[in-house]
Amino acid sequence: MQFYSTNNKDIKVNIKQAVMQSLAADKGLYMPEYIPQMNIDFIENLSSFDLRDISFTVSKAILGGDIPENDLKEIVYKAINFDAPVVKISDQIYTLELWHGPSLAFKDFGARFMAGLMSYFIQGENKKLTILVATSGDTGGAVADGFYKVPGIEVIILYPSGKVSDLQEKQLTTLDENITALEINGTFDDCQSLVKEAFLDDKLNANYNFSSANSINISRLIPQSFYYFEAYKQIKDLGKEVVISVPSGNFGNLTAGILAKKMGLPIKRFIAATNINHIVPDYLDNGQYTPKSSIATISNAMDVGNPSNFVRLLDLYDHDINAIRKDVSGFWITDDDTRLALKDAYEKYQYICDPHGAIGYKSLSFLSDTEVGIFLGTAHPAKFLDTVEQTLGTKITIPESLAAISDKVKSAHYLEKDFTTFKKFLLER
Repeated sequence: MQFYSTNNKDIKVNIKQAVMQSLAADKGLYMPEYIPQMNIDFIENLSSFDLRDISFTVSKAILGGDIPENDLKEIVYKAINFDAPVVKISDQIYTLELWHGPSLAFKDFGARFMAGLMSYFIQGENKKLTILVATSGDTGGAVADGFYKVPGIEVIILYPSGKVSDLQEKQLTTLDENITALEINGTFDDCQSLVKEAFLDDKLNANYNFSSANSINISRLIPQSFYYFEAYKQIKDLGKEVVISVPSGNFGNLTAGILAKKMGLPIKRFIAATNINHIVPDYLDNGQYTPKSSIATISNAMDVGNPSNFVRLLDLYDHDINAIRKDVSGFWITDDDTRLALKDAYEKYQYICDPHGAIGYKSLSFLSDTEVGIFLGTAHPAKFLDTVEQTLGTKITIPESLAAISDKVKSAHYLEKDFTTFKKFLLER
């Protein structure tokens, strides 16, 4: 399989180049040159496979013979060593819990798969690989865990000061070793801009061997498609049309779901569910894509004003907004309505969402009688402890892995958001 740039389909590279470069030279994002079609027998008999088998089969279809089958299987089985259960909320609403991995967020799928691929690709090389990653919350913790102590790789995580939860911050600032955290006086968009500019700076590239662990990297996108097959497997016997609501920030998650659909997974439609950073819902409504500065909310992982993966979304539909609208609708709510959604799920069904999942839950209020809805539970609610407990008026159980870091002291370098300061830090360290 070759991978082309979204800016120029004539620019093509192999999977190793796509993963290690992250961005194409023309600043485009890499996409597979064709969408492989899954065998209909595989789709119909998903119940015969566990999540690891599904993940391996899907990854093999996308990557073809680029990685020896035994090596790819080892990467997948080591990365995807946890479950993704579909949990019933009501007769018509379900949630796919994607927070059963080590960092308690859906980003574990992409981060661990990426770490496995990159570790495989740098075998025998002497030059250290430096991963630059911007996070609005959960990406940082997942990447820190996935790459922790991986030989030959260091990770530099940029996160917006005061705009991630306390436990999210502890996850990405308390590991040390090969993990460095930079607390940026700005927004997630500022962090993301710094990363992208670093990739294009000649002096930095002369000193560093850069790659990215953000969802701009194709190796993040591929494993996020796995759990859509897993979700469908667990719900297909209900015999209803499946609607999936995706709490969305940088839109890698939704893009991966559409990739799964185009590979043959029979999902009827998707909902792009956001907070007040509703750039893509606005686009679906009026046809105008207007990036804006992100606004801080209680669903902080979705505080993105210029989603990187929007170009992939356009690419999958040949920039045809009417085609996109057939598969995707937009939905957004405020923080106040997010809190009401948290209460509604808890009081009606005794289910505790995180703020992002609550937005997905609320978006499924308008299903038809022929539909069943799944919202993605993207993170454990304990990662947003103050918001959830204050909203619900109850204490929630903190998983042992989070409780173990709650008293740790963060270690982060505080930087202003200008590129000159960031570049100086990188060159002097």
